Amino acid sequence: MRVEFEVDGITLVGDLRIPDGEGPHPALVFTGPFTGVRDQVTGLYAERLTAKGYVTLAFDHRNWGESGGLPRGHEDPQGKLNDLRAAVSLLRGRPEADPERIGAVGICLGGGYALRFAAFDPRVKAFAGIAGAYNHPYGRHYETVLADLTQVLERQDQGGAVEYLPAVSEEGEAAMPGDEPYAYYGSTASPTWRNEVTRASIRELVTMDNMMGADFLSPTPGLIVHGVIDRFCSPEGAEEAYKRMGRPKKLVWLDARRHIDLYDAEPYVTQAVEATAEFLGEHV
Repeated sequence: MRVEFEVDGITLVGDLRIPDGEGPHPALVFTGPFTGVRDQVTGLYAERLTAKGYVTLAFDHRNWGESGGLPRGHEDPQGKLNDLRAAVSLLRGRPEADPERIGAVGICLGGGYALRFAAFDPRVKAFAGIAGAYNHPYGRHYETVLADLTQVLERQDQGGAVEYLPAVSEEGEAAMPGDEPYAYYGSTASPTWRNEVTRASIRELVTMDNMMGADFLSPTPGLIVHGVIDRFCSPEGAEEAYKRMGRPKKLVWLDARRHIDLYDAEPYVTQAVEATAEFLGEHV
């Protein structure tokens, strides 16, 4: 069912899925890829995990899809964490969901958000990251990039229009350039997804620290599911997050060769769903 809820004065829109059988059921909140909307990756995983017996909530974060928020197509890291908090509050208020059995599942960029969120919200009883991007700014040099993006923000601060670039492009400039992102977003029909993102979003991506969630997650259980080859969300990043997590924890490697294999390709989605359901069944 379609649901709407408020956070920071912004209306968010989501899809609440309820499994068959008498409740209350364990529940899961989802957050997904950069620029993604709820009828893409998060909706697919939500549907599959609802079939496993979970109440699920996949929603559009602020500034994306059907949810409110300005500027459109802008990545707001703290805003996304606030969105997740409000989403869990919604689940805890639903009679179909057990308020003491809620987990957070993140795919791609959402893996990092779900990790950081779960680390600091005691209402979340388990975390699962699938093909996750566990962003952090350490050991990298962004001086030139930050200088250029600060100029963008300065122009906007002085009254200029919000500046955009394509989210994906097979060739040329884009926030996510290359064949893999284009292969998924260029062929996935969604009435609410737009091939644009604010330039300032790139500054948010390179300065956010979601990896820190790994240091604070325990004793909340954590699962990481990742492909052995991933050119966009590195296996090394997944392994670092796993090593920094305390116990209980589990790491599952899948024989996927593309990042987007874990978006909608079989047998990888089924493998990821099965691993997630098994882990959550032990801990949520």
